Amino acid sequence: MKIDLSCGRIGVRADQKQAIDYAHKYGFEAVVPDAGYLGKLSDSELAALKADMKSKNLVFSAAGMPVDFRNDESKFQQGLKALPASSAALQRAGVTRTGTWLMPTHAELTYNANFKRHARRLKEVTRILADHGLRFGMEYVGPKTLWSSKKYPFIHSMPETKELIAAIDVKGVGLILDSWHWYTAHETKDDLLTLTNDDIVAVDLNDAPAGLEIDEQIDQKRELPMATGVIDLATFLNTLNSIGYDGPVRAEPFNAALRKLPADQAVAATSTAMKKGFALIN
Repeated sequence: MKIDLSCGRIGVRADQKQAIDYAHKYGFEAVVPDAGYLGKLSDSELAALKADMKSKNLVFSAAGMPVDFRNDESKFQQGLKALPASSAALQRAGVTRTGTWLMPTHAELTYNANFKRHARRLKEVTRILADHGLRFGMEYVGPKTLWSSKKYPFIHSMPETKELIAAIDVKGVGLILDSWHWYTAHETKDDLLTLTNDDIVAVDLNDAPAGLEIDEQIDQKRELPMATGVIDLATFLNTLNSIGYDGPVRAEPFNAALRKLPADQAVAATSTAMKKGFALIN
């Protein structure tokens, strides 16, 4: 596993070069790639960037997936047309992982109708990604406060996400696994043990606010790893290690206090928290 810096997930504004510098300065091992930036580089500029990363012992982690598949068909088709170019930019830079999250509720579509739409649209997306050597991870969103907030609940657990992966049926499709969603979905070590390294594209590591029941947790209010001890990160990380997971692990705390810090302080605090978490691994 590699400690991964995702500046956007901790509220830090940084371009690709700044993110690489932050990652190196504070002891990260991976950094999120920016397809838009990478796609504009000449061959020589890209070679220089990769050489700089190698000298800093950094690799690219998982990129975001830019296609809007959650809303109307015209917007989806528009995004799909632009996907080959961004995928080619990532492939050229040596990136092999992408991913996004699944909205766990819908105001109008029943579970079955929403499932069919996701399977159809994401099959089209993942075929393009696979053609460019890109694995695709889907993050289920676990809090009951969110999946019960509209008329029709949707995918919000690991088993349901596995069903969608099977329905998409494209090689390289797997999970983005988040300790927060694992916790809020009432999942356990046994759920993690159903997975292999090939099933997991990326991992998010977070803790939860103290003083709330699991079903009272709110998605946009999380903590950095090890902040409260509410989530059993020792079991989470050691189980991932036992199944041989070797990909990126990043923090995504959606934490207001962290976002108010100057950039250097926010990255430093995230690095400290992540290293504390990794120290739990036997």
